[in-house]
Amino acid sequence: MASVVVVGAQWGDEGKGKIVDLLTRYADYVVRFQGGNNAGHTLVVEGKKYIFHIIPSGILYEGKTCAIGNGVIIDPGVLLKEIAGLADKGFSVTPKKLLISSNAHLIMPYHQQLDQARENSLAKEKKIGTTGRGIGPCYMDKVGRVGMKVGDLLDPALFKDKLQTAVEEKNFILTKQFGAAPVDLAEIIDQFERFAEQLAPFIGNVSLVLDQARKKGQNILFEGAQGTQLDIDHGTYPFVTSSNTIAGNACIGSGFGPSHIDEVIGIVKAYTTRVGEGPFPTELPEGDVIGDTLQQKGHEYGATTGRRRRCGWFDAVVANDAVRLNGLTGFAVTKLDVLSGLQKLKIATRYQVEGATFDYMPENIRKARLAQPVYEEMDGWNTEITGVRSFDDLPDKAKAYLRRLEDLTGVAPAIISVGPDREETLLLRNPFAG
Repeated sequence: MASVVVVGAQWGDEGKGKIVDLLTRYADYVVRFQGGNNAGHTLVVEGKKYIFHIIPSGILYEGKTCAIGNGVIIDPGVLLKEIAGLADKGFSVTPKKLLISSNAHLIMPYHQQLDQARENSLAKEKKIGTTGRGIGPCYMDKVGRVGMKVGDLLDPALFKDKLQTAVEEKNFILTKQFGAAPVDLAEIIDQFERFAEQLAPFIGNVSLVLDQARKKGQNILFEGAQGTQLDIDHGTYPFVTSSNTIAGNACIGSGFGPSHIDEVIGIVKAYTTRVGEGPFPTELPEGDVIGDTLQQKGHEYGATTGRRRRCGWFDAVVANDAVRLNGLTGFAVTKLDVLSGLQKLKIATRYQVEGATFDYMPENIRKARLAQPVYEEMDGWNTEITGVRSFDDLPDKAKAYLRRLEDLTGVAPAIISVGPDREETLLLRNPFAG
């Protein structure tokens, strides 16, 4: 029996969905523990593409139970659309396959309107780059102790009472502060009554179920969203998401005891990307030949937003932050194949900021913006590697690159991805094998 956490070790979009999909074959339960539908996981299975925003990636396997933990915030309409989309592709999502925590919070229509109104009110240089899906306002209500919980759907009287109070407050803010249209209470009640009827069979106590699974000796896989540098406490604040993305939140966001975690796998691309605003020291500007090559060859567009991802060289400073913050026991290196054909490769080993040297991301956002990477250079390789199925068969220079990443971080790759398909992955060490 083992419990394994998978987290993004950069700014998100590292390919967590594919790695979770690979490890799910060894797990009995797959648990999403934070974030909302502002994150997307893309899988390619037998040439078919699947994109998940809320449901854990493991839903494509038979005989597995997927759980959405209390740390996740849920847009019921998006979740039900995702369930229906899977049904259209031949994957039936039943209560035996999907469990939703009654303690997870609901994204309400007024959260989305507030999110968009606030972002639109900011000057260009102060915009966060929010997806506009209501994530921030929902987490604000959760922390403010006025949020709507999934379990409230099962108690119509409680739901309506809480909702009426919330709508009065939110409509005042929408109309008076932002000059936006108010939301309609009756319309929301009608909409969420339908949601409640459809979701009721899936709602339960995730913490209790996971503890029972652990006691039975079953394997549990925890799936994070976004990436370490987007953590609300430890990322490049304020250009972060509204939840804790690091491994410690796997326990908080699911109700699982921290002493029961056995492995933490951090996902890194063989280079670095970021979507939205905020510091990105190794960024190659749009129009740079290598940056555009990475973007085009790596198909670097956000799975949720469709936005072009900013691309840059591998950042060992960011990777080391992830090692420290998550307690990583292994890396999964994705998109190594995208580097094939580049004559020279660069790795940032530290930053220079106003004459000072940093081997971690500065907490001061002004200094983080000013950080200049100090690079070391390595030879690239010309051989295409998508057909490689063992580490020994990789080009020597690709192996040297991976070993250098290990030297710089102190953490060895456990998994290497050499292409987008499920089968184009090298499992060097199975974290469920002990």
